[in-house]
Amino acid sequence: MFMFALVGCSENTGTEASETKIEGEVAAEKTTNEPVEIEFWYGLGGNLGENVERIISEFNESQDDVVVTGVAQGNYDETEQKIQAAIAAKKVPAAVLLGDDTVYTFGNKGILAPMDELIKADKDLKPEDFVEAFYQQGTVNEIQYGLPLYGTTQVMYYRKDLFEEVGISADSLDTFESLGEAAAKIKEEKGIYGWMPMWGAANLMDFAMSNGAKYLSEDGKTVTIDSPEWIEAWEFIRKAIHEDETMAINHGGEGWAYWYKTIDDVLQDRAAGYTGSSGDQGDLDFTKVAAYPQPGWEDHAAAPHAYALLASIPALASPEQQEAAYQFITFFNSPEKTADWSMNTGYIAVRTSANEVPEFKKFAKENPQILVPLKQAETATPPFHDPTGGKIIDALTKAADKVEIEGIPAAEALKEAQIEAQRELDRVL
Repeated sequence: MFMFALVGCSENTGTEASETKIEGEVAAEKTTNEPVEIEFWYGLGGNLGENVERIISEFNESQDDVVVTGVAQGNYDETEQKIQAAIAAKKVPAAVLLGDDTVYTFGNKGILAPMDELIKADKDLKPEDFVEAFYQQGTVNEIQYGLPLYGTTQVMYYRKDLFEEVGISADSLDTFESLGEAAAKIKEEKGIYGWMPMWGAANLMDFAMSNGAKYLSEDGKTVTIDSPEWIEAWEFIRKAIHEDETMAINHGGEGWAYWYKTIDDVLQDRAAGYTGSSGDQGDLDFTKVAAYPQPGWEDHAAAPHAYALLASIPALASPEQQEAAYQFITFFNSPEKTADWSMNTGYIAVRTSANEVPEFKKFAKENPQILVPLKQAETATPPFHDPTGGKIIDALTKAADKVEIEGIPAAEALKEAQIEAQRELDRVL
């Protein structure tokens, strides 16, 4: 009886263990087959936001392993603020759209996950196929912390009919001096603003770069944002807005409200043109407007900035989420999708092979404005990596408001900015 009990116990234990193992395998298989759910945060609205959501939907439909949910933010700056709050709360998205300056700062702070191993393991991704200037903007200390989704630069958009009515050709707008003269003529003959710079430091920084300006001295120890090149460019705009009233800006409001109001002013006959993003093309009516590269000055060639907007992965995301995010990111910037994005938004495609996509070649032939940002990017100024972690740019942002909104002379506003920025640089040095 004792031996029989032992045998029976052994047989029952084996059966139960076998059943438990099978149930565990089924549960594991069920877990493995469930898609990884991640969030992608982006600071875009209007047509741009709609196109992001369209690409997210196309990605979700293309495979069963990952489900992406898009979370729109007010703008790029708000995205940066929200991601820092999410890091503090230890609840981050798996993918986030950031500007190159934020990638640079976050990469140095260890906030972002390195992508080198994921790139190395991806046999289909060829880094050399990316536009080099854009790809390098995701590199910090030789580590890849972001992959470009699209490139952007600020170009000019003008009303073809209004310029024709006053006898001004686009080819004559090759210097800021000639642009100022055209704006004055339009104001006099049409009674509307001849031009509208876009609110903020970005346009003004571009204008200064095209005037030969520099952010720092050659040795990197002195902030030079109050040099004659800066002052001349900024004062030109201040005078046009506040004294001559041939130009104007929209400012304030939530998110991109000021931006879209500027576009509306041009499309609705309140202004003859404006300086805006290459990404505005999806919101513009090119039966009315045309695109043209930014001008230089009489003594300097045009040299505005060109930036990449990059997708990065927060370091706090789990390995599973990081792999899922990488899969989505490389879907977004594939040759076909970056070409699709460029055609629908006007932003610059980040893969050189996108130019060979048949649909893009046909589109560019029928819509030549799509090539204007690319032409400008070829001679553009690379982004300034602020050694103070953004304090120099902050000083310029405050100075821009003083010049554009308050009408304070550029020399005064920029001198105050230089003192503030130099103090921050000295601390770093």
